[in-house]
Amino acid sequence: MKTTLLLTAVTCLASTSLFAADSPAPGSTAPDFSVTDSKGKTQSVSQYKGKYVVLEWFNPDCPFVKKHYGSGNMQKVQEEFTGRGVVWLSVDSSAPGKEGNLTAEQAEKRMAEWKMKSTAFVLDADGKAGQTYGAKNTPHMFIINPEGKVIYAGAIDSKASPNPADIATSTNYVKVALDEAMGGKPVSTASTKPYGCSVKYK
Repeated sequence: MKTTLLLTAVTCLASTSLFAADSPAPGSTAPDFSVTDSKGKTQSVSQYKGKYVVLEWFNPDCPFVKKHYGSGNMQKVQEEFTGRGVVWLSVDSSAPGKEGNLTAEQAEKRMAEWKMKSTAFVLDADGKAGQTYGAKNTPHMFIINPEGKVIYAGAIDSKASPNPADIATSTNYVKVALDEAMGGKPVSTASTKPYGCSVKYK
């Protein structure tokens, strides 16, 4: 019995490590993907070379996502940086039949209702984009610089809770990293542990 439990634990840890290792490390070249957005347009990382790109893994039913959207926090950061020329792609990798999966029409409606300021809402129902980035949580954030290198990977901020009240006293890692990079400075915190709901892959 003990041996079986130990083997199970080791297998789970190994699986977690292998999955986590799939996330591109800061400093590495950002992997590309080609996925359709809610407007039927193809979105890829490579088409935005020369710009900063933020990838945000999204699930509208996740309380951690609702924390940042219900408070207006995510929209505020999106608006600030898209206004400065940053491309912001919200990616939904929830599979059909799983929590958070949206049709194009539903995604457009959600963007309007929540006043999302993303550049595009990417529909990744087969999970290819998510698996390419090793996205584990919603939200899981990545920042890519104009040279196509990952400069940040991890959590949206420093307080891993679904409570909106924590936003005011947390460090927004994405905002800090973008401010630093766009100001010509090295990113002080390039990697953190993402938190939130698991991505609902098929």
